[in-house]
Amino acid sequence: MSSTYGENLKLSIFGQSHGTGIGMTLDGIPAGLRVDLDVLQAFLNRRAPGQNDYSTPRREEDRPEFLSGILDGFTCGAPIAALIRNTNTRSGDYNNLKTCPRPGHADYTAQVKYGGFQDAAGGGHFSGRLTAPLCIAGGLCLQWLENMGIRVGARIASIAGISDEEAALDPVNPQLDRIGKDFPVCSKDAGTRMREAIAKARAQGDSVGGIVQCFVTGLPAGLGEPMFGGMESRIASIVYGIPAVKSVSFGVGAQAANLRGSQCNDAFSVEDGKIVTVTNHAGGILGGITNGMPVVFTVAFKPTPSISRPQQSVDLRTGKIETLEVKGRHDPCIVPRAVPVVEAAAAIAIYDLILGNTQTHRRKETWI
Repeated sequence: MSSTYGENLKLSIFGQSHGTGIGMTLDGIPAGLRVDLDVLQAFLNRRAPGQNDYSTPRREEDRPEFLSGILDGFTCGAPIAALIRNTNTRSGDYNNLKTCPRPGHADYTAQVKYGGFQDAAGGGHFSGRLTAPLCIAGGLCLQWLENMGIRVGARIASIAGISDEEAALDPVNPQLDRIGKDFPVCSKDAGTRMREAIAKARAQGDSVGGIVQCFVTGLPAGLGEPMFGGMESRIASIVYGIPAVKSVSFGVGAQAANLRGSQCNDAFSVEDGKIVTVTNHAGGILGGITNGMPVVFTVAFKPTPSISRPQQSVDLRTGKIETLEVKGRHDPCIVPRAVPVVEAAAAIAIYDLILGNTQTHRRKETWI
Protein backbone atom coordinates (compact mmCIF):
# COMPACT_ATOMS: atom_id res chain seq x y z
CA MET A 1 0.00 0.00 0.00
CA SER A 2 1.18 3.51 -0.78
CA SER A 3 1.04 4.75 2.81
CA THR A 4 3.18 1.87 4.12
CA TYR A 5 6.97 1.64 4.01
CA GLY A 6 9.57 -0.90 5.04
CA GLU A 7 10.74 -4.47 4.62
CA ASN A 8 11.87 -5.42 8.11
CA LEU A 9 9.91 -2.75 9.94
CA LYS A 10 6.47 -1.71 8.73
CA LEU A 11 5.56 1.96 8.94
CA SER A 12 1.99 2.98 8.11
CA ILE A 13 0.86 6.61 8.14
CA PHE A 14 -2.79 7.61 8.40
CA GLY A 15 -4.97 10.69 8.60
CA GLN A 16 -5.79 13.88 6.70
CA SER A 17 -4.58 17.44 7.17
CA HIS A 18 -7.89 18.74 8.57
CA GLY A 19 -9.30 15.47 9.91
CA THR A 20 -9.63 14.51 13.56
CA GLY A 21 -6.00 13.50 13.73
CA ILE A 22 -2.97 12.04 12.02
CA GLY A 23 -0.76 9.21 13.15
CA MET A 24 1.37 6.19 12.47
CA THR A 25 1.91 2.57 13.36
CA LEU A 26 5.40 1.10 13.44
CA ASP A 27 5.62 -2.69 13.53
CA GLY A 28 8.58 -5.06 13.69
CA ILE A 29 10.54 -3.13 16.33
CA PRO A 30 12.34 -5.33 18.88
CA ALA A 31 11.39 -5.15 22.54
CA GLY A 32 13.67 -3.53 25.09
CA LEU A 33 14.74 -0.41 23.14
CA ARG A 34 14.87 2.72 25.28
CA VAL A 35 12.61 5.63 24.24
CA ASP A 36 13.14 9.19 25.46
CA LEU A 37 9.84 11.00 24.85
CA ASP A 38 11.33 14.40 25.74
CA VAL A 39 14.01 14.01 23.09
CA LEU A 40 11.35 12.88 20.63
CA GLN A 41 9.18 15.92 21.37
CA ALA A 42 12.14 18.26 20.86
CA PHE A 43 12.68 16.65 17.46
CA LEU A 44 9.00 17.00 16.52
CA ASN A 45 9.08 20.67 17.54
CA ARG A 46 11.64 21.34 14.81
CA ARG A 47 9.02 20.42 12.21
CA ALA A 48 5.90 21.77 13.95
CA PRO A 49 4.05 24.66 12.24
CA GLY A 50 3.47 28.21 13.42
CA GLN A 51 6.70 28.72 15.35
CA ASN A 52 8.37 31.49 13.32
CA ASP A 53 7.82 34.10 10.61
CA TYR A 54 8.93 31.85 7.74
CA SER A 55 6.36 29.06 8.30
CA THR A 56 2.59 28.72 8.12
CA PRO A 57 0.67 30.63 10.83
CA ARG A 58 -1.30 27.45 11.59
CA ARG A 59 -0.29 26.40 15.10
CA GLU A 60 -0.35 22.79 16.24
CA GLU A 61 1.40 21.37 19.31
CA ASP A 62 2.10 18.05 17.57
CA ARG A 63 2.21 16.12 20.84
CA PRO A 64 1.85 12.40 20.07
CA GLU A 65 -0.38 10.16 22.15
CA PHE A 66 1.13 6.67 22.23
CA LEU A 67 -1.58 4.04 22.17
CA SER A 68 0.63 0.95 22.23
CA GLY A 69 4.16 -0.36 21.85
CA ILE A 70 5.93 1.66 24.57
CA LEU A 71 5.83 0.72 28.26
CA ASP A 72 7.79 2.37 31.07
CA GLY A 73 10.18 4.03 28.65
CA PHE A 74 10.97 0.95 26.55
CA THR A 75 9.55 -0.74 23.48
CA CYS A 76 7.52 -3.77 24.52
CA GLY A 77 7.45 -5.68 21.21
CA ALA A 78 3.89 -4.72 20.26
CA PRO A 79 3.28 -2.45 17.27
CA ILE A 80 3.97 1.17 18.21
CA ALA A 81 0.91 3.30 17.51
CA ALA A 82 0.78 7.07 17.96
CA LEU A 83 -1.84 9.73 17.29
CA ILE A 84 -1.52 13.51 16.90
CA ARG A 85 -4.82 15.34 17.17
CA ASN A 86 -5.50 18.23 14.80
CA THR A 87 -6.63 21.21 16.87
CA ASN A 88 -6.38 24.23 14.56
CA THR A 89 -8.22 23.44 11.34
CA ARG A 90 -10.10 25.73 8.91
CA SER A 91 -11.55 23.35 6.36
CA GLY A 92 -13.82 26.00 4.83
CA ASP A 93 -10.79 27.65 3.23
CA TYR A 94 -10.61 24.73 0.80
CA ASN A 95 -14.23 24.32 -0.33
CA ASN A 96 -13.52 25.30 -3.94
CA LEU A 97 -10.52 23.05 -4.58
CA LYS A 98 -12.43 19.97 -5.74
CA THR A 99 -13.82 21.95 -8.65
CA CYS A 100 -10.93 24.40 -9.20
CA PRO A 101 -7.61 22.66 -8.47
CA ARG A 102 -4.47 24.48 -7.36
CA PRO A 103 -1.68 24.56 -9.96
CA GLY A 104 1.28 22.53 -8.78
CA HIS A 105 -0.73 20.66 -6.14
CA ALA A 106 -2.30 17.18 -6.08
CA ASP A 107 -5.88 18.52 -6.15
CA TYR A 108 -6.45 17.61 -9.81
CA THR A 109 -4.78 14.20 -9.80
CA ALA A 110 -6.58 13.26 -6.57
CA GLN A 111 -9.89 14.26 -8.16
CA VAL A 112 -9.16 12.04 -11.17
CA LYS A 113 -8.04 9.06 -9.07
CA TYR A 114 -10.66 9.20 -6.30
CA GLY A 115 -13.59 10.60 -8.24
CA GLY A 116 -14.40 13.41 -5.84
CA PHE A 117 -14.49 11.28 -2.69
CA GLN A 118 -11.07 12.52 -1.50
CA ASP A 119 -10.67 14.97 1.36
CA ALA A 120 -9.52 18.22 -0.25
CA ALA A 121 -9.24 20.28 2.95
CA GLY A 122 -5.62 21.27 3.42
CA GLY A 123 -4.61 18.73 0.80
CA GLY A 124 -6.07 15.82 2.77
CA HIS A 125 -3.75 12.82 2.76
CA PHE A 126 -1.45 14.61 0.27
CA SER A 127 -0.60 17.33 2.78
CA GLY A 128 2.77 18.07 4.30
CA ARG A 129 0.91 17.70 7.61
CA LEU A 130 1.44 13.94 7.20
CA THR A 131 5.17 14.44 7.73
CA ALA A 132 4.46 14.86 11.47
CA PRO A 133 3.76 11.13 12.01
CA LEU A 134 6.69 10.34 9.72
CA CYS A 135 8.81 12.32 12.19
CA ILE A 136 7.43 10.29 15.11
CA ALA A 137 8.74 7.10 13.53
CA GLY A 138 11.94 8.75 12.35
CA GLY A 139 12.55 10.41 15.70
CA LEU A 140 12.39 7.01 17.39
CA CYS A 141 14.74 5.45 14.82
CA LEU A 142 17.17 8.36 15.29
CA GLN A 143 17.42 7.52 18.99
CA TRP A 144 18.05 3.84 18.34
CA LEU A 145 20.64 4.60 15.66
CA GLU A 146 22.46 7.03 17.94
CA ASN A 147 22.76 4.26 20.51
CA MET A 148 24.66 2.31 17.83
CA GLY A 149 26.99 5.24 17.14
CA ILE A 150 25.15 6.22 13.96
CA ARG A 151 24.23 9.89 13.57
CA VAL A 152 21.93 11.57 11.04
CA GLY A 153 22.03 15.32 10.47
CA ALA A 154 20.87 17.66 7.73
CA ARG A 155 21.19 21.31 6.79
CA ILE A 156 19.71 23.78 4.35
CA ALA A 157 22.12 23.80 1.41
CA SER A 158 20.24 26.55 -0.43
CA ILE A 159 17.00 28.52 -0.55
CA ALA A 160 15.93 30.70 -3.49
CA GLY A 161 19.38 30.27 -5.04
CA ILE A 162 21.15 31.47 -1.88
CA SER A 163 23.68 28.85 -0.80
CA ASP A 164 25.10 27.96 2.56
CA GLU A 165 28.90 27.72 2.66
CA GLU A 166 29.70 25.34 -0.18
CA ALA A 167 32.44 23.54 1.75
CA ALA A 168 30.81 24.00 5.15
CA LEU A 169 30.64 20.28 5.83
CA ASP A 170 33.35 17.95 4.56
CA PRO A 171 31.68 14.86 3.03
CA VAL A 172 34.60 12.76 4.26
CA ASN A 173 34.35 13.99 7.85
CA PRO A 174 31.28 16.20 8.30
CA GLN A 175 31.20 18.26 11.49
CA LEU A 176 27.45 18.14 12.08
CA ASP A 177 27.68 20.29 15.20
CA ARG A 178 28.38 23.26 12.92
CA ILE A 179 24.75 23.25 11.78
CA GLY A 180 22.73 25.98 13.49
CA LYS A 181 19.89 24.93 15.77
CA ASP A 182 17.45 27.82 15.24
CA PHE A 183 17.95 27.90 11.45
CA PRO A 184 19.82 24.83 10.15
CA VAL A 185 22.67 26.36 8.16
CA CYS A 186 26.40 26.68 8.85
CA SER A 187 26.71 30.30 7.72
CA LYS A 188 24.67 32.80 9.77
CA ASP A 189 25.04 35.37 6.97
CA ALA A 190 23.63 32.94 4.40
CA GLY A 191 20.80 32.07 6.81
CA THR A 192 19.90 35.75 7.19
CA ARG A 193 19.76 36.22 3.43
CA MET A 194 17.64 33.09 3.04
CA ARG A 195 15.13 34.35 5.60
CA GLU A 196 15.01 37.71 3.83
CA ALA A 197 14.26 35.94 0.52
CA ILE A 198 11.45 33.96 2.18
CA ALA A 199 9.97 37.14 3.69
CA LYS A 200 10.13 38.89 0.31
CA ALA A 201 8.35 36.01 -1.43
CA ARG A 202 5.64 35.98 1.25
CA ALA A 203 5.12 39.75 0.92
CA GLN A 204 4.67 39.26 -2.83
CA GLY A 205 2.15 36.44 -2.34
CA ASP A 206 4.67 33.94 -3.66
CA SER A 207 6.90 31.09 -2.43
CA VAL A 208 10.44 29.75 -2.85
CA GLY A 209 12.07 26.33 -2.84
CA GLY A 210 15.49 25.00 -1.93
CA ILE A 211 17.80 22.09 -1.24
CA VAL A 212 18.43 20.03 1.90
CA GLN A 213 21.69 18.13 2.34
CA CYS A 214 21.75 15.13 4.67
CA PHE A 215 24.68 13.23 6.24
CA VAL A 216 24.74 9.84 7.96
CA THR A 217 27.90 9.05 9.91
CA GLY A 218 29.01 5.94 11.77
CA LEU A 219 27.52 3.45 9.31
CA PRO A 220 29.43 0.20 8.86
CA ALA A 221 30.38 -1.04 5.44
CA GLY A 222 28.15 -3.73 3.95
CA LEU A 223 24.60 -2.38 4.44
CA GLY A 224 22.33 -2.61 1.43
CA GLU A 225 21.79 -4.91 -1.52
CA PRO A 226 22.62 -4.78 -5.22
CA MET A 227 20.07 -3.93 -7.89
CA PHE A 228 16.69 -2.95 -6.40
CA GLY A 229 17.58 -3.27 -2.72
CA GLY A 230 20.37 -0.71 -2.69
CA MET A 231 20.84 1.93 -0.01
CA GLU A 232 20.14 4.71 -2.53
CA SER A 233 16.83 3.22 -3.65
CA ARG A 234 15.73 2.51 -0.05
CA ILE A 235 16.41 6.09 1.05
CA ALA A 236 15.08 7.67 -2.14
CA SER A 237 11.81 5.74 -2.04
CA ILE A 238 10.88 7.09 1.41
CA VAL A 239 12.27 10.59 0.77
CA TYR A 240 10.10 10.86 -2.34
CA GLY A 241 7.13 10.30 -0.04
CA ILE A 242 7.78 13.76 1.42
CA PRO A 243 5.50 16.26 -0.36
CA ALA A 244 7.25 18.74 -2.72
CA VAL A 245 10.39 16.62 -3.23
CA LYS A 246 11.45 16.78 -6.88
CA SER A 247 14.88 15.11 -6.86
CA VAL A 248 17.20 13.05 -4.68
CA SER A 249 20.90 12.63 -5.46
CA PHE A 250 23.82 10.95 -3.71
CA GLY A 251 27.40 12.14 -3.42
CA VAL A 252 28.22 14.55 -6.22
CA GLY A 253 24.98 13.54 -7.94
CA ALA A 254 24.47 14.80 -11.48
CA GLN A 255 27.89 16.50 -11.40
CA ALA A 256 29.39 13.03 -11.87
CA ALA A 257 28.25 13.14 -15.50
CA ASN A 258 30.70 15.99 -16.16
CA LEU A 259 33.72 14.33 -14.51
CA ARG A 260 36.29 11.87 -15.77
CA GLY A 261 36.73 8.56 -14.01
CA SER A 262 40.06 9.77 -12.65
CA GLN A 263 38.25 12.72 -11.05
CA CYS A 264 35.11 10.93 -9.86
CA ASN A 265 36.62 7.75 -8.39
CA ASP A 266 37.29 7.77 -4.65
CA ALA A 267 40.78 6.42 -4.02
CA PHE A 268 41.04 3.84 -1.23
CA SER A 269 43.34 4.28 1.73
CA VAL A 270 43.88 2.90 5.24
CA GLU A 271 43.30 4.93 8.40
CA ASP A 272 43.80 3.42 11.86
CA GLY A 273 43.55 -0.02 10.29
CA LYS A 274 40.26 0.77 8.58
CA ILE A 275 39.59 0.96 4.83
CA VAL A 276 38.52 4.50 3.93
CA THR A 277 38.34 6.64 0.82
CA VAL A 278 40.30 9.86 0.32
CA THR A 279 37.30 11.64 -1.18
CA ASN A 280 33.59 10.83 -0.98
CA HIS A 281 32.16 11.58 -4.40
CA ALA A 282 30.11 8.37 -4.21
CA GLY A 283 28.32 9.57 -1.10
CA GLY A 284 29.31 6.52 0.94
CA ILE A 285 27.62 3.96 -1.33
CA LEU A 286 29.05 1.64 -3.99
CA GLY A 287 26.86 -0.87 -5.83
CA GLY A 288 23.97 -0.03 -3.52
CA ILE A 289 26.04 -1.05 -0.47
CA THR A 290 27.60 1.24 2.15
CA ASN A 291 31.39 1.46 2.02
CA GLY A 292 31.88 2.76 5.56
CA MET A 293 32.16 6.43 4.62
CA PRO A 294 29.43 8.95 5.50
CA VAL A 295 26.29 8.60 3.40
CA VAL A 296 25.67 11.99 1.81
CA PHE A 297 22.62 12.96 -0.26
CA THR A 298 20.73 16.07 -1.29
CA VAL A 299 16.99 16.62 -1.68
CA ALA A 300 15.47 19.35 -3.86
CA PHE A 301 12.13 20.87 -2.81
CA LYS A 302 9.92 22.84 -5.15
CA PRO A 303 8.29 26.12 -4.04
CA THR A 304 5.09 25.69 -2.05
CA PRO A 305 2.30 25.49 -4.69
CA SER A 306 -0.28 27.18 -2.45
CA ILE A 307 0.39 30.89 -2.98
CA SER A 308 -1.91 33.88 -2.57
CA ARG A 309 -1.21 35.30 -6.02
CA PRO A 310 -4.04 34.79 -8.54
CA GLN A 311 -3.31 31.75 -10.72
CA GLN A 312 -4.91 30.27 -13.80
CA SER A 313 -6.85 27.06 -13.27
CA VAL A 314 -9.86 25.28 -14.74
CA ASP A 315 -13.38 24.75 -13.39
CA LEU A 316 -13.67 20.97 -13.58
CA ARG A 317 -17.47 21.17 -13.81
CA THR A 318 -17.60 23.49 -16.83
CA GLY A 319 -14.18 22.99 -18.41
CA LYS A 320 -13.71 26.75 -18.50
CA ILE A 321 -10.55 28.59 -17.52
CA GLU A 322 -10.88 30.29 -14.14
CA THR A 323 -8.75 32.53 -11.96
CA LEU A 324 -7.99 30.86 -8.64
CA GLU A 325 -7.11 32.71 -5.45
CA VAL A 326 -5.93 30.28 -2.80
CA LYS A 327 -7.09 30.81 0.76
CA GLY A 328 -5.81 29.07 3.88
CA ARG A 329 -2.50 29.19 5.74
CA HIS A 330 0.64 28.03 3.98
CA ASP A 331 4.43 28.12 4.25
CA PRO A 332 6.15 30.57 1.88
CA CYS A 333 9.02 28.06 2.01
CA ILE A 334 8.83 24.55 3.41
CA VAL A 335 12.57 23.88 3.31
CA PRO A 336 13.45 24.85 6.93
CA ARG A 337 10.71 22.60 8.33
CA ALA A 338 11.64 19.84 5.86
CA VAL A 339 15.15 19.42 7.31
CA PRO A 340 14.06 17.19 10.25
CA VAL A 341 11.68 15.33 7.91
CA VAL A 342 14.59 14.36 5.66
CA GLU A 343 16.53 13.23 8.74
CA ALA A 344 13.54 11.16 9.85
CA ALA A 345 13.12 9.51 6.46
CA ALA A 346 16.81 8.60 6.28
CA ALA A 347 16.74 7.17 9.81
CA ILE A 348 13.76 4.95 9.01
CA ALA A 349 15.35 3.60 5.84
CA ILE A 350 18.66 2.89 7.56
CA TYR A 351 17.14 1.29 10.64
CA ASP A 352 15.01 -0.91 8.39
CA LEU A 353 18.16 -2.15 6.65
CA ILE A 354 19.98 -2.67 9.95
CA LEU A 355 17.08 -4.78 11.26
CA GLY A 356 17.31 -6.94 8.17
CA ASN A 357 21.07 -7.29 8.49
CA THR A 358 20.75 -8.21 12.17
CA GLN A 359 18.12 -10.83 11.41
CA THR A 360 20.25 -12.32 8.62
CA HIS A 361 23.29 -12.58 10.88
CA ARG A 362 21.21 -14.01 13.71
CA ARG A 363 20.22 -16.85 11.41
CA LYS A 364 23.95 -17.42 10.91
CA GLU A 365 24.44 -17.28 14.71
CA THR A 366 26.66 -14.18 14.44
CA TRP A 367 26.08 -10.50 15.15
CA ILE A 368 26.75 -7.38 13.18
